[in-house]
Amino acid sequence: MNIAAVARRTGVGEHTLRKWEQRYGVLRPTRTAGGQRRYSADDVDRVQWLAARLTEGYRIREAAAMLMAAGGEAPGSPEELRDALLAAASGAGRDGLGPLLDHAFALYPLEQALREVIAPCLVDVGDGWARGELTVGHEHLTSAAVRARLERTLAEPRGAVRGPAVLACAPGEQHELGLLMLACLLRADGWELVYLGQCTPVADALEIARGRDASVVAFSVTMPENVETLEREFAELSVDGAPPTVVGGASASESVARRIGARYVGGDITEAVPALRAAAGT
Repeated sequence: MNIAAVARRTGVGEHTLRKWEQRYGVLRPTRTAGGQRRYSADDVDRVQWLAARLTEGYRIREAAAMLMAAGGEAPGSPEELRDALLAAASGAGRDGLGPLLDHAFALYPLEQALREVIAPCLVDVGDGWARGELTVGHEHLTSAAVRARLERTLAEPRGAVRGPAVLACAPGEQHELGLLMLACLLRADGWELVYLGQCTPVADALEIARGRDASVVAFSVTMPENVETLEREFAELSVDGAPPTVVGGASASESVARRIGARYVGGDITEAVPALRAAAGT
């Protein structure tokens, strides 16, 4: 189809289409024998995808970067995005992690982006490191990019309609991406967040929770060696007056939760929000 037909189908003017094509390379026309441009259904899909991102508040430069980071295909499935992120993490991809992460959050609701793209990608990178296919540097690069994107999500202004939730990593625990994902989901659910992050002593977390009259306090424990410390610190403390406690993470379990007097949050990050609601009685 010619550019006038693309404009009619997408609602984007011909002048804008030409600018997007020349500046950002997001349209890929072929030429007839007479040298006239002809556009495909894929071009129409890309234009419609870009127009949708603009209505969400993205600038055209940002939206075009996200589109091109995904190989110029609109939209990308969660599986395709995970593959692209893994390629970018290993250095095999031509695009950076940042635009691909933006692409995932633009395409999918927060919960779906975390469950189907971000969390599986982190598992894939960890598995790649364990197999010797990726280095520690690759893993750190990916973690830093994901952390930065999650922190941007947390920084978006939202009104709090639920009580405070105190979020902390277990003593000695430095792996906090799972906790950050939970923080993003809780913020979207309307909670007031008190995020303490890595290596938080239990006594400190409970004191802050009491002082803030928190509705719930959540601990994340990923590495097995930190479970014993978490249990010991709980055993040495009085939890009188402390809010309900939940525990989750790769090394958490029902038995760990029982020993510290907490509610266990399972492995699916998206199950954590209703679990915290239940623990807080909301």
